[in-house]
Amino acid sequence: MDTNAVLDIGMQAIIIAGKLSAPILITALVVGFAISLLQSITQIQEVTLSFVPKAIAVCLALLISGHWMISEIVSFTNGLFEKIPALIGGG
Repeated sequence: MDTNAVLDIGMQAIIIAGKLSAPILITALVVGFAISLLQSITQIQEVTLSFVPKAIAVCLALLISGHWMISEIVSFTNGLFEKIPALIGGG
């Protein structure tokens, strides 16, 4: 197993982590910004007001993109298992 293989696997892992976390993080960012904008317009300064809408939006994002996320991580894991013989040096 050489350095390039380790770096390639590490880079793929970082990319897959970014792809899987993007729908949840972007959803939380957009909902948080919308609630923050609403709070600044109405001058309601309640800290806990943004928690419930964000939690609901993140749950919806998980429900919508959960199947895609699972299929992506399973295909990544299958790819890693297929690379094991080549990484050990068998081919």
